[in-house]
Amino acid sequence: MSDTTANFRAAALSGPLLKRAALTGGLVAIAIVVALLRSGSGLVVWQSVVTGLLTGGLYGLVAMGLTLIFGVLDIVNFAHGALLAVAMFIAFGVVQGTGLHPYLTLVIAVPALFLIGAVVHRGLLSGSGGATLENQLLITLGLSLLLENGLLMFFGAEPKTVALPGDFQFSLFGAVVTGGRLYAFVGAILIGAVLFYLLRRTRFGTAIRAVAANGQGAELVGVNVRRVHTLTFAIGTACAGAAAVLAAPLVTVTPTLGDQFNITAFVVVVLGGMGNVAGALVGGLLIGLVEQLTTIYMGGQSSLLGVFVVFLVVLFLRPEGLFGRKS
Repeated sequence: MSDTTANFRAAALSGPLLKRAALTGGLVAIAIVVALLRSGSGLVVWQSVVTGLLTGGLYGLVAMGLTLIFGVLDIVNFAHGALLAVAMFIAFGVVQGTGLHPYLTLVIAVPALFLIGAVVHRGLLSGSGGATLENQLLITLGLSLLLENGLLMFFGAEPKTVALPGDFQFSLFGAVVTGGRLYAFVGAILIGAVLFYLLRRTRFGTAIRAVAANGQGAELVGVNVRRVHTLTFAIGTACAGAAAVLAAPLVTVTPTLGDQFNITAFVVVVLGGMGNVAGALVGGLLIGLVEQLTTIYMGGQSSLLGVFVVFLVVLFLRPEGLFGRKS
C-alpha cells in the first residue's frame, strides 16, 4: 500500500513539473526565435545560445551551494560571493607561487573553502548570536564586507588574471567554443551530479533531506542536526570554491568580483526554487541564456537587465520558483 501511495504521489508531482518544464522550454524557444528575427543572423544567435549554456553551468554550480544552505539551514548567505572571491584568490596565489595548473588548485581551494565554511557556521552562525534570521543576515553581510576588504588590503585593487596553459578553441556548428569554457561547464555538471548523488543516494544525504524537511523530527530519530547543519554549510561553501576555480581563467579576478556572482546566484535560486538543487542547475542554464540573448535584444545595454526582468516576472507570477513547491 505504501509503494502504491508513493507512486501515486510521484505521478501527481511529475505532471505539474513536466508542464512547467514544457512551458519553460517553449518560452526559451520563443526567445531564441525573437532573437533570430532581431539580429537577422543565425550564427550570432547560435553563438549566444552556446555561450549562455556554457556560462550557465557555472552559475548553476554557484547557486547549488547557495540553495543547499538555504534549503537546509534557512540561511540567506550574503557572504557566498565573497567566499567565492576568496577561492579565486587562493587559486591565483597557488598558480603564481607554484606554477600549478589552475584546475589542479581544486584539490587545495575546495577543501580550504570546506573548512572555512565549517568554521564560519560553527563559530558565527550556530551559536546564540546567529540564532535569529536578522542576526544571520547581518553576520553574513558583515562577513562579506570583511572578506572583500581583507582581499583588497592583501592583494590590492589591481585586477588579476589566471592564465590557462594549453587553452584552445574549436567550432561547434559555427559557434566558437574555448577550452576554458568547455572545461568549466563539464566540471560544473560533474560536480552537480556528485552533489545530487550525495543528497539522493547516501545515508548522509538522507540525513540532510530529513533535517531540511523537519529538523525537530530528525533529531528525535537520532540525527545530529547541528553536525548536519555545519557540514551542509561547508559543502555549500565548497561548491562556491569549485565554481571559483573553474571560472578563474575566464574572468578578471578582483576582490569584489563575488558580488556579481552573488547577485546572479540569488536570481538563479529564486528561478529554480529555493532549496531545490536540481532547479538551481536548470535555473543557471536559463539565466546564462537570458544574459546572452539580452545583448542581442538591447545591443550595448547591460546583460544583467534581462536577468532582473526575469527575476521580477518570476517573483510576481510564481514566487516559489519554476521547480519549487507551494507551501
